[in-house]
Amino acid sequence: MAQVWDNDKIIYVDMTALSVKVEDFKPEWKMLGGRALSAKLMLELCDPKCDPLGPENVLVFAPGTLSGTSAPTSGRISMGCKSPLTGGIKEANAGGDPGQDLMKIGYRAVVVVGQPSDMDRRWGLRVLENNVELVPADEYKGLWNYACCEKLLSQESSAASAISIGPAGEMMLRGASIACTDSDKDRRPARQAARGGVGAVMGAKCLKWIMVDATKKPTRKPVDRKGFSQYTKAFSQDYLSTRHANFKYGTSAVVPAANMLHTFPYKNRTEGRNPEFENLDGARIRESFESRGGAMHNCMTGCIVQCSNIVHDKDGNYLTSALEFETLTLLGSCCAINNWEDVADLDRLCDEIGLDTIETGAAIAVFMDSGGMEWGDAEGAKDLLRKEMVNGTELGKNIGHGALAIGTARGHDRIPVAKGQAMPAWDPRPLKATGITYASSAMGADHTAGLVIDPKITGEAAVVASQEIQIVNAICDSTGFCMFLGPTIDETRQFLTPFFGEEVSREEVADIGWQCLLDEWEFNDKAGFSDADDDMAPCLRDEGIGPDHAFKFDITADLIAMAKVRQPLTETFYSKSPAG
Repeated sequence: MAQVWDNDKIIYVDMTALSVKVEDFKPEWKMLGGRALSAKLMLELCDPKCDPLGPENVLVFAPGTLSGTSAPTSGRISMGCKSPLTGGIKEANAGGDPGQDLMKIGYRAVVVVGQPSDMDRRWGLRVLENNVELVPADEYKGLWNYACCEKLLSQESSAASAISIGPAGEMMLRGASIACTDSDKDRRPARQAARGGVGAVMGAKCLKWIMVDATKKPTRKPVDRKGFSQYTKAFSQDYLSTRHANFKYGTSAVVPAANMLHTFPYKNRTEGRNPEFENLDGARIRESFESRGGAMHNCMTGCIVQCSNIVHDKDGNYLTSALEFETLTLLGSCCAINNWEDVADLDRLCDEIGLDTIETGAAIAVFMDSGGMEWGDAEGAKDLLRKEMVNGTELGKNIGHGALAIGTARGHDRIPVAKGQAMPAWDPRPLKATGITYASSAMGADHTAGLVIDPKITGEAAVVASQEIQIVNAICDSTGFCMFLGPTIDETRQFLTPFFGEEVSREEVADIGWQCLLDEWEFNDKAGFSDADDDMAPCLRDEGIGPDHAFKFDITADLIAMAKVRQPLTETFYSKSPAG
Protein backbone atom coordinates (compact mmCIF):
# COMPACT_ATOMS: atom_id res chain seq x y z
CA MET A 1 0.00 0.00 0.00
CA ALA A 2 1.41 3.36 -1.02
CA GLN A 3 2.02 5.83 1.80
CA VAL A 4 2.04 9.60 1.71
CA TRP A 5 5.85 9.75 2.00
CA ASP A 6 6.50 7.29 -0.84
CA ASN A 7 6.60 10.14 -3.35
CA ASP A 8 8.49 12.60 -1.16
CA LYS A 9 11.31 14.51 -2.82
CA ILE A 10 14.31 16.72 -2.13
CA ILE A 11 14.95 19.82 -4.21
CA TYR A 12 18.63 20.36 -5.08
CA VAL A 13 19.57 23.85 -6.25
CA ASP A 14 23.01 24.40 -7.80
CA MET A 15 23.75 28.13 -7.75
CA THR A 16 26.97 27.68 -9.72
CA ALA A 17 25.18 26.05 -12.64
CA LEU A 18 21.94 27.95 -11.89
CA SER A 19 20.06 24.67 -12.16
CA VAL A 20 17.44 22.77 -10.20
CA LYS A 21 16.83 19.03 -9.91
CA VAL A 22 14.35 17.07 -7.87
CA GLU A 23 15.30 13.65 -6.48
CA ASP A 24 13.52 10.98 -4.46
CA PHE A 25 13.77 11.16 -0.71
CA LYS A 26 15.64 8.26 0.86
CA PRO A 27 13.07 5.89 2.41
CA GLU A 28 15.49 5.01 5.23
CA TRP A 29 15.27 8.63 6.33
CA LYS A 30 11.48 8.69 6.55
CA MET A 31 11.46 9.51 10.28
CA LEU A 32 13.99 12.31 9.89
CA GLY A 33 12.96 15.90 9.43
CA GLY A 34 13.99 19.39 10.45
CA ARG A 35 17.17 19.58 12.47
CA ALA A 36 17.95 15.83 12.37
CA LEU A 37 17.60 15.74 8.59
CA SER A 38 19.62 18.92 8.19
CA ALA A 39 22.49 17.47 10.25
CA LYS A 40 22.44 14.26 8.19
CA LEU A 41 22.49 16.16 4.90
CA MET A 42 25.30 18.42 6.10
CA LEU A 43 27.46 15.44 7.01
CA GLU A 44 26.78 13.82 3.66
CA LEU A 45 27.11 16.82 1.36
CA CYS A 46 29.24 19.52 3.03
CA ASP A 47 32.97 19.66 3.60
CA PRO A 48 33.24 20.72 7.26
CA LYS A 49 36.45 22.62 6.51
CA CYS A 50 34.90 24.73 3.75
CA ASP A 51 34.62 28.50 3.70
CA PRO A 52 31.14 29.19 5.15
CA LEU A 53 30.61 31.96 2.61
CA GLY A 54 32.10 30.04 -0.30
CA PRO A 55 30.54 27.74 -2.90
CA GLU A 56 31.24 24.53 -0.97
CA ASN A 57 28.95 25.37 1.93
CA VAL A 58 25.51 23.77 1.85
CA LEU A 59 22.30 25.51 2.90
CA VAL A 60 19.45 23.22 3.93
CA PHE A 61 15.79 24.13 4.39
CA ALA A 62 14.09 21.18 6.12
CA PRO A 63 10.54 21.15 7.50
CA GLY A 64 9.84 18.90 10.46
CA THR A 65 8.67 15.30 10.00
CA LEU A 66 5.12 16.19 11.01
CA SER A 67 4.97 19.57 9.25
CA GLY A 68 2.08 19.76 6.84
CA THR A 69 -0.08 17.44 8.95
CA SER A 70 -3.01 18.28 11.21
CA ALA A 71 -0.89 17.83 14.32
CA PRO A 72 -1.12 21.07 16.31
CA THR A 73 1.64 23.67 16.02
CA SER A 74 3.85 21.34 13.98
CA GLY A 75 4.90 23.45 11.00
CA ARG A 76 8.32 24.74 11.95
CA ILE A 77 11.24 24.61 9.52
CA SER A 78 14.99 24.25 10.09
CA MET A 79 17.70 26.11 8.19
CA GLY A 80 21.07 24.35 8.37
CA CYS A 81 24.58 25.20 7.14
CA LYS A 82 28.15 25.69 8.28
CA SER A 83 27.92 28.85 10.33
CA PRO A 84 29.99 31.87 9.29
CA LEU A 85 29.68 33.03 12.91
CA THR A 86 30.99 29.94 14.71
CA GLY A 87 32.72 27.96 11.96
CA GLY A 88 30.72 24.91 13.03
CA ILE A 89 27.40 23.37 12.14
CA LYS A 90 24.27 25.47 12.61
CA GLU A 91 20.55 24.92 12.68
CA ALA A 92 18.19 27.85 13.05
CA ASN A 93 14.48 27.27 13.40
CA ALA A 94 11.48 29.35 12.35
CA GLY A 95 7.71 29.33 12.44
CA GLY A 96 5.41 30.73 9.79
CA ASP A 97 3.90 28.78 6.89
CA PRO A 98 6.76 27.84 4.50
CA GLY A 99 7.52 24.61 6.38
CA GLN A 100 3.87 23.55 6.26
CA ASP A 101 3.61 24.38 2.59
CA LEU A 102 6.77 22.54 1.51
CA MET A 103 5.62 19.37 3.23
CA LYS A 104 2.09 19.55 1.86
CA ILE A 105 3.53 19.23 -1.64
CA GLY A 106 5.95 16.51 -0.57
CA TYR A 107 9.28 18.34 -0.41
CA ARG A 108 11.23 17.10 2.60
CA ALA A 109 14.08 19.54 2.03
CA VAL A 110 15.54 22.21 -0.23
CA VAL A 111 19.32 21.86 -0.53
CA VAL A 112 21.26 24.79 -1.98
CA VAL A 113 24.89 24.41 -3.09
CA GLY A 114 27.39 26.39 -5.15
CA GLN A 115 27.73 30.09 -5.86
CA PRO A 116 27.04 32.15 -9.01
CA SER A 117 29.95 33.57 -10.98
CA ASP A 118 28.19 36.96 -11.00
CA MET A 119 27.75 37.89 -7.35
CA ASP A 120 25.86 41.07 -8.22
CA ARG A 121 22.86 39.12 -9.50
CA ARG A 122 19.94 37.96 -7.33
CA TRP A 123 17.82 34.85 -7.76
CA GLY A 124 14.54 33.48 -6.48
CA LEU A 125 13.25 29.92 -6.20
CA ARG A 126 9.59 29.30 -7.08
CA VAL A 127 8.27 26.05 -5.63
CA LEU A 128 4.94 24.80 -6.94
CA GLU A 129 3.35 21.37 -6.74
CA ASN A 130 4.50 20.30 -10.18
CA ASN A 131 7.24 22.80 -10.96
CA VAL A 132 10.35 24.15 -9.28
CA GLU A 133 12.32 26.86 -11.03
CA LEU A 134 15.13 29.30 -10.36
CA VAL A 135 14.22 32.74 -11.65
CA PRO A 136 16.00 36.12 -11.89
CA ALA A 137 15.28 38.35 -8.91
CA ASP A 138 17.45 41.39 -9.56
CA GLU A 139 14.50 43.69 -9.01
CA TYR A 140 14.46 42.56 -5.35
CA LYS A 141 18.11 43.39 -4.73
CA GLY A 142 18.60 45.40 -1.54
CA LEU A 143 14.94 45.37 -0.56
CA TRP A 144 14.13 45.12 3.13
CA ASN A 145 12.23 42.00 4.10
CA TYR A 146 8.74 43.48 4.40
CA ALA A 147 8.94 45.26 1.04
CA CYS A 148 10.49 42.20 -0.58
CA CYS A 149 7.76 39.82 0.56
CA GLU A 150 4.96 42.26 -0.20
CA LYS A 151 6.26 42.72 -3.75
CA LEU A 152 6.82 38.99 -4.24
CA LEU A 153 3.56 37.69 -2.81
CA SER A 154 1.42 40.32 -4.54
CA GLN A 155 2.20 38.40 -7.74
CA GLU A 156 1.34 34.98 -6.30
CA SER A 157 -1.77 33.25 -5.00
CA SER A 158 -3.25 34.30 -1.68
CA ALA A 159 -2.04 31.03 -0.15
CA ALA A 160 1.64 31.38 -1.07
CA SER A 161 4.32 31.80 1.59
CA ALA A 162 7.87 33.08 1.38
CA ILE A 163 11.37 32.81 2.77
CA SER A 164 13.65 35.81 2.29
CA ILE A 165 16.75 37.68 3.37
CA GLY A 166 17.21 41.38 3.91
CA PRO A 167 20.21 43.62 3.18
CA ALA A 168 22.23 42.07 6.03
CA GLY A 169 22.11 38.69 4.32
CA GLU A 170 23.01 40.19 0.97
CA MET A 171 25.97 41.91 2.65
CA MET A 172 26.94 38.54 4.16
CA LEU A 173 27.00 39.89 7.70
CA ARG A 174 27.60 37.06 10.14
CA GLY A 175 24.62 38.05 12.30
CA ALA A 176 22.16 37.85 9.37
CA SER A 177 18.89 35.95 9.68
CA ILE A 178 16.41 34.32 7.29
CA ALA A 179 12.77 35.46 7.42
CA CYS A 180 9.62 33.38 6.94
CA THR A 181 6.15 34.79 6.38
CA ASP A 182 3.49 34.16 8.98
CA SER A 183 -0.07 32.94 8.63
CA ASP A 184 -1.76 36.36 8.87
CA LYS A 185 -3.50 37.65 5.75
CA ASP A 186 -0.73 40.21 5.26
CA ARG A 187 1.86 37.40 5.29
CA ARG A 188 4.48 39.39 7.16
CA PRO A 189 8.11 38.15 7.22
CA ALA A 190 8.18 38.29 11.01
CA ARG A 191 9.31 34.73 11.79
CA GLN A 192 13.09 34.59 11.85
CA ALA A 193 15.52 31.71 11.63
CA ALA A 194 17.91 34.03 13.31
CA ARG A 195 21.01 32.55 14.83
CA GLY A 196 24.43 31.66 13.50
CA GLY A 197 24.49 33.77 10.34
CA VAL A 198 22.29 31.50 8.21
CA GLY A 199 21.14 34.60 6.31
CA ALA A 200 24.73 35.37 5.32
CA VAL A 201 25.01 31.91 3.75
CA MET A 202 21.80 32.47 1.77
CA GLY A 203 23.23 35.82 0.70
CA ALA A 204 26.52 34.21 -0.33
CA LYS A 205 24.47 31.99 -2.66
CA CYS A 206 22.78 35.12 -4.12
CA LEU A 207 19.42 33.57 -3.29
CA LYS A 208 17.11 36.42 -2.27
CA TRP A 209 13.90 34.46 -1.71
CA ILE A 210 12.02 31.18 -1.93
CA MET A 211 8.31 31.21 -2.70
CA VAL A 212 6.17 28.16 -1.91
CA ASP A 213 2.62 27.70 -3.14
CA ALA A 214 0.71 24.69 -1.85
CA THR A 215 -2.72 26.15 -2.65
CA LYS A 216 -4.37 22.98 -3.87
CA LYS A 217 -2.79 20.51 -1.48
CA PRO A 218 -4.50 19.33 1.70
CA THR A 219 -2.68 18.36 4.88
CA ARG A 220 -0.55 15.22 4.77
CA LYS A 221 -2.53 12.13 5.63
CA PRO A 222 -1.27 9.61 8.16
CA VAL A 223 -1.54 5.86 7.64
CA ASP A 224 -3.84 5.51 10.63
CA ARG A 225 -6.06 8.53 10.08
CA LYS A 226 -8.49 7.71 12.85
CA GLY A 227 -5.79 7.07 15.44
CA PHE A 228 -3.90 10.21 14.45
CA SER A 229 -7.06 12.33 14.58
CA GLN A 230 -8.07 10.93 17.95
CA TYR A 231 -4.69 11.59 19.53
CA THR A 232 -4.44 15.06 17.98
CA LYS A 233 -7.80 15.96 19.50
CA ALA A 234 -6.95 14.49 22.91
CA PHE A 235 -3.55 16.17 23.04
CA SER A 236 -4.94 19.54 21.99
CA GLN A 237 -7.68 19.43 24.60
CA ASP A 238 -5.20 18.51 27.31
CA TYR A 239 -2.79 21.25 26.24
CA LEU A 240 -5.42 23.97 26.21
CA SER A 241 -6.83 22.93 29.59
CA THR A 242 -3.60 22.27 31.52
CA ARG A 243 -0.57 23.89 29.86
CA HIS A 244 -1.63 26.80 27.70
CA ALA A 245 -1.72 29.29 30.58
CA ASN A 246 2.07 29.12 30.81
CA PHE A 247 2.42 30.58 27.31
CA LYS A 248 -0.83 32.53 27.01
CA TYR A 249 1.02 35.84 26.80
CA GLY A 250 4.19 34.63 25.13
CA THR A 251 7.77 34.76 26.25
CA SER A 252 7.68 38.46 27.16
CA ALA A 253 5.75 37.46 30.28
CA VAL A 254 8.83 35.83 31.86
CA VAL A 255 10.74 39.11 32.35
CA PRO A 256 9.92 39.45 36.10
CA ALA A 257 10.88 35.82 36.81
CA ALA A 258 14.12 36.11 34.85
CA ASN A 259 15.01 39.30 36.71
CA MET A 260 14.36 37.59 40.03
CA LEU A 261 16.70 34.72 39.04
CA HIS A 262 19.52 37.14 38.12
CA THR A 263 19.25 36.12 34.51
CA PHE A 264 17.92 39.31 32.95
CA PRO A 265 21.32 40.64 31.80
CA TYR A 266 21.96 44.33 32.33
CA LYS A 267 24.70 46.47 30.78
CA ASN A 268 26.52 43.72 28.91
CA ARG A 269 26.01 41.18 31.69
CA THR A 270 27.81 43.16 34.36
CA GLU A 271 24.65 42.57 36.41
CA GLY A 272 21.92 39.94 36.28
CA ARG A 273 19.12 42.24 37.34
CA ASN A 274 17.77 45.38 35.77
CA PRO A 275 16.45 48.01 38.24
CA GLU A 276 13.96 49.15 35.59
CA PHE A 277 12.84 45.70 34.44
CA GLU A 278 9.16 46.60 34.80
CA ASN A 279 9.44 48.92 31.78
CA LEU A 280 10.33 45.87 29.69
CA ASP A 281 7.79 43.49 31.19
CA GLY A 282 5.45 41.89 28.69
CA ALA A 283 2.56 43.08 30.85
CA ARG A 284 3.20 46.63 29.54
CA ILE A 285 2.87 45.31 25.98
CA ARG A 286 -0.44 43.61 26.79
CA GLU A 287 -1.74 46.82 28.36
CA SER A 288 -1.17 48.59 25.05
CA PHE A 289 -3.57 46.26 23.22
CA GLU A 290 -6.61 48.05 24.64
CA SER A 291 -5.69 51.53 23.41
CA ARG A 292 -3.61 50.73 20.31
CA GLY A 293 -4.88 47.40 19.07
CA GLY A 294 -2.69 44.37 18.70
CA ALA A 295 -3.24 40.95 20.20
CA MET A 296 -1.83 37.50 20.72
CA HIS A 297 -1.91 35.37 17.58
CA ASN A 298 -0.59 32.21 15.94
CA CYS A 299 2.41 32.54 13.67
CA MET A 300 1.62 29.42 11.65
CA THR A 301 -1.47 27.68 10.36
CA GLY A 302 -2.69 25.10 12.86
CA CYS A 303 -1.06 26.65 15.93
CA ILE A 304 -2.95 26.36 19.22
CA VAL A 305 -0.30 28.09 21.36
CA GLN A 306 -0.76 31.64 20.03
CA CYS A 307 2.25 32.95 21.94
CA SER A 308 3.12 35.66 19.41
CA ASN A 309 2.24 39.25 20.34
CA ILE A 310 1.30 41.69 17.59
CA VAL A 311 2.60 45.10 18.66
CA HIS A 312 1.19 48.38 17.35
CA ASP A 313 2.73 51.83 17.53
CA LYS A 314 1.17 54.85 19.25
CA ASP A 315 -0.95 55.56 16.17
CA GLY A 316 -2.42 52.06 16.16
CA ASN A 317 -0.40 50.86 13.18
CA TYR A 318 1.23 47.44 13.05
CA LEU A 319 4.88 47.62 14.13
CA THR A 320 6.26 44.15 14.82
CA SER A 321 5.59 40.58 15.88
CA ALA A 322 6.64 38.97 18.07
CA LEU A 323 8.39 41.10 20.66
CA GLU A 324 9.86 38.19 22.59
CA PHE A 325 11.80 37.77 25.82
CA GLU A 326 15.15 37.26 24.11
CA THR A 327 14.72 40.47 22.13
CA LEU A 328 13.55 42.47 25.14
CA THR A 329 16.61 41.20 26.99
CA LEU A 330 19.39 41.64 24.43
CA LEU A 331 18.21 44.75 22.56
CA GLY A 332 16.70 46.13 25.75
CA SER A 333 18.11 45.33 29.17
CA CYS A 334 21.58 44.24 28.04
CA CYS A 335 21.97 47.69 26.43
CA ALA A 336 20.20 49.49 29.31
CA ILE A 337 17.47 50.47 26.83
CA ASN A 338 14.61 50.33 29.30
CA ASN A 339 11.56 51.10 27.21
CA TRP A 340 9.72 48.32 25.42
CA GLU A 341 8.61 50.71 22.67
CA ASP A 342 12.22 51.45 21.75
CA VAL A 343 12.93 47.72 21.70
CA ALA A 344 9.91 47.23 19.42
CA ASP A 345 11.41 49.75 16.98
CA LEU A 346 14.75 47.93 17.09
CA ASP A 347 13.04 44.58 16.63
CA ARG A 348 11.26 45.80 13.51
CA LEU A 349 14.54 47.19 12.14
CA CYS A 350 16.26 43.84 12.71
CA ASP A 351 13.42 41.95 11.01
CA GLU A 352 13.48 44.37 8.09
CA ILE A 353 17.24 44.34 7.60
CA GLY A 354 17.41 40.63 8.41
CA LEU A 355 19.40 40.42 11.65
CA ASP A 356 19.42 38.17 14.68
CA THR A 357 18.09 40.31 17.55
CA ILE A 358 20.17 38.33 20.08
CA GLU A 359 23.49 38.70 18.27
CA THR A 360 22.77 42.32 17.33
CA GLY A 361 21.72 43.30 20.85
CA ALA A 362 24.81 41.65 22.29
CA ALA A 363 27.00 43.46 19.75
CA ILE A 364 25.48 46.84 20.61
CA ALA A 365 25.93 46.09 24.33
CA VAL A 366 29.62 45.29 23.77
CA PHE A 367 29.95 48.50 21.76
CA MET A 368 28.38 50.50 24.60
CA ASP A 369 30.49 48.71 27.19
CA SER A 370 33.66 49.59 25.28
CA GLY A 371 32.79 53.29 25.36
CA GLY A 372 31.44 53.55 21.83
CA MET A 373 28.03 54.82 22.91
CA GLU A 374 26.25 55.83 26.10
CA TRP A 375 24.26 53.16 27.91
CA GLY A 376 20.58 53.33 27.07
CA ASP A 377 20.99 55.41 23.90
CA ALA A 378 18.02 53.98 22.01
CA GLU A 379 18.13 56.45 19.14
CA GLY A 380 21.85 55.86 18.72
CA ALA A 381 21.20 52.11 18.57
CA LYS A 382 18.55 52.62 15.90
CA ASP A 383 20.98 54.75 13.89
CA LEU A 384 23.57 51.98 14.08
CA LEU A 385 21.14 49.77 12.18
CA ARG A 386 19.35 52.09 9.78
CA LYS A 387 22.39 54.25 8.92
CA GLU A 388 25.72 52.60 9.74
CA MET A 389 24.78 49.05 8.90
CA VAL A 390 22.57 49.66 5.89
CA ASN A 391 25.22 51.98 4.42
CA GLY A 392 27.92 49.39 4.97
CA THR A 393 30.26 51.45 7.13
CA GLU A 394 33.05 49.67 8.97
CA LEU A 395 31.23 50.19 12.27
CA GLY A 396 27.95 48.96 10.83
CA LYS A 397 29.55 45.84 9.42
CA ASN A 398 31.27 45.03 12.72
CA ILE A 399 27.96 45.33 14.56
CA GLY A 400 26.33 43.16 11.90
CA HIS A 401 29.08 40.56 12.25
CA GLY A 402 28.19 40.15 15.90
CA ALA A 403 29.46 40.58 19.43
CA LEU A 404 32.84 38.94 18.93
CA ALA A 405 33.58 41.02 15.83
CA ILE A 406 32.80 44.39 17.39
CA GLY A 407 34.51 43.45 20.67
CA THR A 408 37.65 42.35 18.86
CA ALA A 409 37.68 45.46 16.68
CA ARG A 410 37.52 47.65 19.77
CA GLY A 411 39.98 45.62 21.83
CA HIS A 412 37.35 44.95 24.49
CA ASP A 413 37.69 41.97 26.82
CA ARG A 414 34.10 41.48 28.02
CA ILE A 415 32.59 39.56 25.09
CA PRO A 416 30.04 37.00 26.38
CA VAL A 417 30.07 34.24 23.76
CA ALA A 418 30.42 30.48 23.37
CA LYS A 419 31.97 29.19 20.14
CA GLY A 420 31.84 32.77 18.88
CA GLN A 421 28.06 33.07 19.27
CA ALA A 422 26.58 35.60 21.67
CA MET A 423 24.90 34.47 24.88
CA PRO A 424 21.13 34.46 24.77
CA ALA A 425 19.11 35.92 27.63
CA TRP A 426 19.32 33.03 30.10
CA ASP A 427 22.66 33.53 31.85
CA PRO A 428 24.84 30.46 32.44
CA ARG A 429 26.22 31.68 35.76
CA PRO A 430 23.14 31.11 37.95
CA LEU A 431 21.81 28.38 35.61
CA LYS A 432 24.63 25.81 35.50
CA ALA A 433 22.80 23.18 33.44
CA THR A 434 21.93 25.77 30.82
CA GLY A 435 25.59 26.78 30.78
CA ILE A 436 26.59 23.17 30.12
CA THR A 437 24.22 23.20 27.15
CA TYR A 438 25.78 26.38 25.76
CA ALA A 439 29.29 24.99 26.20
CA SER A 440 28.72 21.45 24.91
CA SER A 441 26.26 22.16 22.08
CA ALA A 442 27.80 22.00 18.61
CA MET A 443 26.10 25.31 17.90
CA GLY A 444 27.46 27.29 20.82
CA ALA A 445 25.34 29.53 23.01
CA ASP A 446 21.81 28.93 21.73
CA HIS A 447 18.57 29.36 23.64
CA THR A 448 16.82 26.63 21.66
CA ALA A 449 19.51 23.99 22.26
CA GLY A 450 18.20 23.11 25.72
CA LEU A 451 17.37 25.45 28.61
CA VAL A 452 17.19 24.27 32.22
CA ILE A 453 15.67 27.10 34.24
CA ASP A 454 16.57 25.77 37.68
CA PRO A 455 19.39 27.39 39.67
CA LYS A 456 19.41 24.55 42.22
CA ILE A 457 20.79 21.99 39.74
CA THR A 458 24.57 21.75 39.63
CA GLY A 459 27.41 19.23 39.35
CA GLU A 460 26.71 15.87 37.69
CA ALA A 461 22.98 16.43 38.03
CA ALA A 462 23.38 19.48 35.80
CA VAL A 463 25.17 17.33 33.22
CA VAL A 464 22.30 14.85 33.10
CA ALA A 465 19.69 17.64 32.97
CA SER A 466 21.53 19.37 30.14
CA GLN A 467 21.96 16.24 28.07
CA GLU A 468 18.36 15.17 28.50
CA ILE A 469 16.95 18.54 27.50
CA GLN A 470 19.34 18.73 24.52
CA ILE A 471 17.98 15.40 23.27
CA VAL A 472 14.37 16.48 23.82
CA ASN A 473 14.90 19.79 22.02
CA ALA A 474 16.62 18.10 19.08
CA ILE A 475 13.57 15.85 18.73
CA CYS A 476 11.23 18.82 18.89
CA ASP A 477 13.24 20.67 16.21
CA SER A 478 13.24 17.53 14.06
CA THR A 479 9.50 16.80 14.18
CA GLY A 480 8.42 20.37 13.44
CA PHE A 481 6.73 20.97 16.78
CA CYS A 482 7.08 24.30 18.51
CA MET A 483 8.89 24.01 21.84
CA PHE A 484 6.09 25.97 23.49
CA LEU A 485 3.64 23.23 22.56
CA GLY A 486 6.04 21.13 24.59
CA PRO A 487 5.31 17.54 23.56
CA THR A 488 7.27 15.00 25.56
CA ILE A 489 8.95 11.99 23.97
CA ASP A 490 6.07 9.79 25.08
CA GLU A 491 3.63 12.21 23.47
CA THR A 492 5.70 12.59 20.31
CA ARG A 493 5.72 8.82 19.74
CA GLN A 494 1.92 8.86 19.99
CA PHE A 495 1.83 11.19 17.01
CA LEU A 496 4.47 9.28 15.05
CA THR A 497 2.94 5.81 15.56
CA PRO A 498 -0.39 6.47 13.78
CA PHE A 499 1.30 8.72 11.23
CA PHE A 500 3.61 5.95 10.07
CA GLY A 501 1.13 3.18 10.82
CA GLU A 502 3.69 1.25 12.81
CA GLU A 503 4.69 1.18 16.44
CA VAL A 504 7.33 3.78 17.21
CA SER A 505 8.92 3.22 20.61
CA ARG A 506 10.01 5.87 23.06
CA GLU A 507 13.57 4.58 22.66
CA GLU A 508 13.45 5.08 18.89
CA VAL A 509 12.32 8.66 19.35
CA ALA A 510 15.08 9.30 21.89
CA ASP A 511 17.61 7.82 19.47
CA ILE A 512 16.60 10.32 16.77
CA GLY A 513 17.49 13.17 19.11
CA TRP A 514 20.76 11.63 20.28
CA GLN A 515 21.87 10.77 16.75
CA CYS A 516 21.16 14.35 15.72
CA LEU A 517 23.52 15.57 18.45
CA LEU A 518 26.15 13.00 17.45
CA ASP A 519 25.95 14.11 13.80
CA GLU A 520 26.39 17.75 14.82
CA TRP A 521 29.37 16.98 17.05
CA GLU A 522 30.93 14.86 14.29
CA PHE A 523 30.63 17.76 11.84
CA ASN A 524 32.35 20.10 14.27
CA ASP A 525 35.10 17.56 14.98
CA LYS A 526 35.80 17.34 11.24
CA ALA A 527 35.73 21.15 11.04
CA GLY A 528 38.61 21.27 13.53
CA PHE A 529 36.85 21.87 16.84
CA SER A 530 38.39 20.41 20.00
CA ASP A 531 37.37 19.96 23.64
CA ALA A 532 38.87 23.37 24.36
CA ASP A 533 36.07 24.95 22.31
CA ASP A 534 33.46 23.54 24.70
CA ASP A 535 33.72 26.41 27.14
CA MET A 536 32.54 29.91 28.01
CA ALA A 537 34.17 33.24 27.39
CA PRO A 538 36.57 34.09 30.26
CA CYS A 539 34.38 36.97 31.44
CA LEU A 540 31.62 34.51 32.33
CA ARG A 541 34.00 32.44 34.45
CA ASP A 542 35.85 35.35 36.04
CA GLU A 543 33.11 37.94 36.58
CA GLY A 544 30.22 37.22 38.91
CA ILE A 545 26.63 38.41 39.16
CA GLY A 546 24.01 38.10 41.86
CA PRO A 547 24.50 38.57 45.63
CA ASP A 548 28.11 39.58 46.28
CA HIS A 549 28.71 38.74 42.62
CA ALA A 550 28.96 35.11 43.68
CA PHE A 551 27.34 33.53 40.60
CA LYS A 552 30.10 32.49 38.19
CA PHE A 553 30.24 29.76 35.60
CA ASP A 554 32.39 27.30 37.51
CA ILE A 555 31.57 24.01 35.79
CA THR A 556 34.73 22.05 35.04
CA ALA A 557 35.81 20.86 31.61
CA ASP A 558 35.40 17.23 32.76
CA LEU A 559 31.75 17.81 33.60
CA ILE A 560 31.11 19.59 30.28
CA ALA A 561 32.70 16.65 28.45
CA MET A 562 30.31 14.27 30.24
CA ALA A 563 27.38 15.95 28.46
CA LYS A 564 28.68 14.51 25.16
CA VAL A 565 28.77 10.94 26.50
CA ARG A 566 25.36 9.33 26.63
CA GLN A 567 24.12 9.05 30.18
CA PRO A 568 21.58 6.46 31.40
CA LEU A 569 18.09 7.67 30.64
CA THR A 570 15.76 8.10 33.58
CA GLU A 571 12.06 7.36 33.54
CA THR A 572 11.34 11.06 33.99
CA PHE A 573 13.30 11.80 30.81
CA TYR A 574 10.44 10.56 28.65
CA SER A 575 8.05 13.04 30.21
CA LYS A 576 10.30 16.10 29.85
CA SER A 577 9.01 19.00 27.81
CA PRO A 578 11.36 20.96 25.49
CA ALA A 579 9.93 24.10 27.06
CA GLY A 580 11.58 23.15 30.36
